[in-house]
Amino acid sequence: MLRVKVIDENHEKDLERNINNFLMNENYDIIDIQFRTAVSIFSEEQIYCFSAMILYKDKE
Repeated sequence: MLRVKVIDENHEKDLERNINNFLMNENYDIIDIQFRTAVSIFSEEQIYCFSAMILYKDKE
């Protein structure tokens, strides 16, 4: 069965750490990883959103 894991962080290093933690699990076959960055401005502050969608299958 195909599954989806979405990870969303405010800092790219946090996203990197969480993706690596997810990939350490050997019970998955990774199909694809898609990365997105979004930026918005609130008042005078820029707000970043770093996200990844991982498509995977459980190993049988």
